Amino acid sequence: MGAVKTKRMPRAVREQQMLDAAVRIFGQRGYMAASMDEIAELAGVSKPLVYLYLNSKEDLFTACIRREADALTQAVRAGVRAGLPADRQLWDGLQAFFAHTAEHPDGWSVLHLQARTHGESFAAEVSAMREEIVAFVTQLIAEAARAAHRDPDLRDHEVAGLAEALVGAAESLAAWANTTDGVTAREAASTLMNFAWSGLGNLMQGRPWVPPQD
Repeated sequence: MGAVKTKRMPRAVREQQMLDAAVRIFGQRGYMAASMDEIAELAGVSKPLVYLYLNSKEDLFTACIRREADALTQAVRAGVRAGLPADRQLWDGLQAFFAHTAEHPDGWSVLHLQARTHGESFAAEVSAMREEIVAFVTQLIAEAARAAHRDPDLRDHEVAGLAEALVGAAESLAAWANTTDGVTAREAASTLMNFAWSGLGNLMQGRPWVPPQD
């Protein structure tokens, strides 16, 4: 009898295994401390194969950022159902955001901590993802303003500022939730809605907070 031939694993599947291992190592050890030897060992492949597929440590890290950023934006968009009121869409989007970051803490570490502190090219990859999420939140706030019929002409830069503030708060809250025992995605989303939406609601109803006169 001839030798039994094992089925060769498709390149795409093998590459995903490498990225899984890399995200875990980068997320837990940091970009500088992570080694290609560790990543190859965790992926169950040789280091030369990692280099063959992904060229360099920098290219591997970039591939991790892109994959995790795409997964996060897809999760947020998939969590929102069109046709619902803006506050419900925002609530669903926040729940999806916090659920995804909780389920993928190493991926969130790569995006929120590692990519932003290890070079302009890495930070630019995350910025592209963030801009997409900010644009999505901006649209929801603008729609809420129109739906309220009180301030349909809310200034563009004010809407943009609100969206930036909300996304920034979500990022910080996700980092806190991932390091605090017992905080669920629903609780994190509820905290942010209680913090943000009551103020947004007042703004939509024509009752903005007015700074005191100096």
